Amino acid sequence: MDEDLRERLRTAAASHRPDRARMLARIERGMAEEPPARPARAPRTPMPWLRVAGATAAVCGVLTAGAFAVTSAGREEPAGGQRVAAEPASPTLATPSPGRGGALPAGKDPLWSDGSLNPNSNDYWAQSEVTVKTDRPLSALTVELRIALNGGVATTGSWRSLPEQDFAVSAREEDGFLVYRWTLKPGRSVPTGTHTFAGQYNHAEGTRDAGRDDYTARARTAAGPVSVGGDFSATR
Repeated sequence: MDEDLRERLRTAAASHRPDRARMLARIERGMAEEPPARPARAPRTPMPWLRVAGATAAVCGVLTAGAFAVTSAGREEPAGGQRVAAEPASPTLATPSPGRGGALPAGKDPLWSDGSLNPNSNDYWAQSEVTVKTDRPLSALTVELRIALNGGVATTGSWRSLPEQDFAVSAREEDGFLVYRWTLKPGRSVPTGTHTFAGQYNHAEGTRDAGRDDYTARARTAAGPVSVGGDFSATR
């Protein structure tokens, strides 16, 4: 049965002749017909992530503009195109203590002075300070600080609030004293104001007797030479 069916199918397939002319006519009719109009599509809305990206870009633009404005304001230069820079303060080993003196005496010498021990001094080390106030510029100035050589005194350095290059400085033992000396160099001057000169030294452990310590300051103004001096408290 199966073999007979297959044989008949092969015979039918071999005898079949397609109507070529009819097929071409159908194709031509189909090509001549207009395709049906497609329904209009609704406009596509931006994806949510595109909206987020756009907003982020806008915010970044605003922040960048603000940062540029702040930076430009911070770099503003003074008139004339000159940039102003603050000078660093000179470091010191201990902060100067306030003097014991008062205001400059009216109608008298233009110098006022004070001798004091810095509060950072301790049982092994001390800093003695000379404070000089002047109400006019000085064309010459020599400050001398004398520390009695008692209790194992030995220098550990010195400093002054005025520019280092304006002074010749020495520290040496003279007649039983450790003498610090600051001398204004020729051609330099000391401006109006308050100025500090300090000598630092080690000493034996405990309280040191400062009853013999003293200082002097000799200066010259446009009106002539002036000088001041004083001592320190008896103990540290």
